[in-house]
Amino acid sequence: MKKFLLLLVILLLAISGWGYRQMQQVVNQAVTVRPDQLLTVKRGTTGKKLADLFEQEHLVADAKWLPWALKLQPQFNNVKAGTYSLNGVNTLADVLTILNEGKEAQFSLRFTDGETWRDVKKSLQNAPHLASSIQAKTAQELLQLLELPENSQHSLEGWIYPDTYNYVPDSTDLALLKRATDRTQKLLAQLWAERDEDLPLQSPYEMLILASIVEKESGVQAERGRIASVFINRLKSNMKLQTDPTVIYGMGDNYNGNIRKKDLETPTAYNTYVIDGLPPTPIANPSESALQAVAHPEKTDFLYFVADGTGGHKFSRNLTEHNRAVQDYLRWYKQNKKMDKK
Repeated sequence: MKKFLLLLVILLLAISGWGYRQMQQVVNQAVTVRPDQLLTVKRGTTGKKLADLFEQEHLVADAKWLPWALKLQPQFNNVKAGTYSLNGVNTLADVLTILNEGKEAQFSLRFTDGETWRDVKKSLQNAPHLASSIQAKTAQELLQLLELPENSQHSLEGWIYPDTYNYVPDSTDLALLKRATDRTQKLLAQLWAERDEDLPLQSPYEMLILASIVEKESGVQAERGRIASVFINRLKSNMKLQTDPTVIYGMGDNYNGNIRKKDLETPTAYNTYVIDGLPPTPIANPSESALQAVAHPEKTDFLYFVADGTGGHKFSRNLTEHNRAVQDYLRWYKQNKKMDKK
């Protein structure tokens, strides 16, 4: 009897050892993965459903022993729902490790300084694995969903904070926009509270509008405070802003890369050569440096500026100085144009 029991124990141990080795072979088998393949695991996925999923995705040809492998190897049996990247995996154990860690695939979307709402919408539409939820909504509905101020003139222009935003697959474009607009609102409220006292601006929204103009006028951060001072001085003097980027924005699809005298004289809601004061909405998404420049502009008596041919601008206090600077720029432009033709 004792010999029989001993043989039985040995047999059971042998079977257990064999079974464990078989289960190890199950999880250590190689997988077939397509480039940039994603795997989505739903909530409540059992071992059997996971085995079916692996076969459906052609990771392995036969995963029928996977449920048993998961029971015998509990380190793999805490699979979390989500969508995962399979880049770099070689074995089923690699896949199971990713699913147990719960680190979902990450994608990113960049909104750059000076982009318009049209640019942002196009980026959202082209973003991979980002669920669309805003296409059928009106601007007014979006303003309410994003909790933006009612005085935004039914426009999302200017409210998208320029930065890179990470998201997981099946995140919504609305959720991503909420993150971006919340950052602008927070920064705008802070800068409005800390602004210089003598600014001729009536609301944070007007600060946002002017910052968008500063953003489009110069990519040189070091001179943005000076550019902001020109517009501040003009507003204080009741002078028209006369800034080309607002004309271009008001032209919309009619802009072909050139501004003619006729365009400067054609009235639009945004043509600051025609209208007094600020345009009704921002004309782009301003960066933090542009907002800072408007909140704390340099203290100058400049009223004009023109490109100097080096990427920056020449600033003037009166029209005589400005006209001289314009002639200097035109001479530089003609000279360089001749050089290009040689």
